[in-house]
Amino acid sequence: MSPVRRRRDHCGRPGKKPRERGGKPVPRDPGSVDLTFDDPRGGDFVLFARTRLRESARMPAEPIRFFDRTTRTVKTEQIYGESWLRFAYENPAGRFFVWLLVRRAIFSRWYGWRMNIGAGHDAGGTFIQLVQMLCGGNNSAARILPFITNYNLDVDEFAKSAFDYKTFNEFFYRALKPEARPIAAGARVAVFPADGRHLAMPNVDTAEGFYVKGAKFSLNELLGDEALAKAFAGGAMLVSRLCPVDYHRFHFPVAGAPNESKLINGWLYSVSPVALRRNVRYLVENKRELTLVESVEFGTVAILEVGATNVGSIKQGYVPGRAVAKGDEKGLFAFGGSCVITLFQHGRIRFDADLVKSSAEQIELYAKMGDRLGEAP
Repeated sequence: MSPVRRRRDHCGRPGKKPRERGGKPVPRDPGSVDLTFDDPRGGDFVLFARTRLRESARMPAEPIRFFDRTTRTVKTEQIYGESWLRFAYENPAGRFFVWLLVRRAIFSRWYGWRMNIGAGHDAGGTFIQLVQMLCGGNNSAARILPFITNYNLDVDEFAKSAFDYKTFNEFFYRALKPEARPIAAGARVAVFPADGRHLAMPNVDTAEGFYVKGAKFSLNELLGDEALAKAFAGGAMLVSRLCPVDYHRFHFPVAGAPNESKLINGWLYSVSPVALRRNVRYLVENKRELTLVESVEFGTVAILEVGATNVGSIKQGYVPGRAVAKGDEKGLFAFGGSCVITLFQHGRIRFDADLVKSSAEQIELYAKMGDRLGEAP
């Protein structure tokens, strides 16, 4: 079978008549793409990839809405790479390519390599430079200013000037000025571990669903440890989803003593609601790292950093066994969307009312790292 050829003529090969079914031409959507494979036995096999990136009026694309705690309003998310994301997870052909390639670490490593290319960077000679050019240029830093403008980022929060970042990835996991993220006071107050959109389940055992009613996974699947899952039975779970436009360092939500993180290997699916509404189990199938924190006020707290498409790299920056303060930096994600899952044991946290209310409606609450998420009863 010869390599795939991509065409937009919708009429078979040049010179052939349009394909027919039952004596009538097969209807094609204006935005469809034919993926045609030669068959040595004669004829072709055609996969019609409906790549209209917006669904028709009969099936409109469902927006991602969230509740902004600061403005007290419901907003619609401006999705980074929305066209590709919706094709990948809302289209049968797209889901095939996710299964075939996108979920695999090699894809995220390739994209991360592109985001690490700086001006004048020599990645290994003429051949590699040619590949860089074919992949969209050899200076990822050129993406920084348009990204800041398109997503209205506050440059006054950055620890250094936007012009000082040598690559897009360096900008992506940028540090912020300490005053940009004040930490909510109170020893019995827990804070959000990251900037992002948060969904809370006060009791994971009785929750109707995660992101979609009826769609759940078990703690054993999430933690990869049956005994640990039993220790958190009936506990509370917070899912903090970071978009590519967010600050991508994660912090400790409580004070305590953290142990060494444990890698739970897996795939790298997207963790956007576009994907999770179709299959929430991506959260337990993706690569993740688990850390347990022993806290005086909150007992044992489990923190999981979950990788995602284009986020193959989770970098821990704390020292295991050394006491940490609430809000201390724990680590960072390299390029892409990702999430942090925080688990509290039964009866050890009372989430704030606005977080519980929006989550009950399957609407995420937007808040920044350091904002309070609840308190010990």
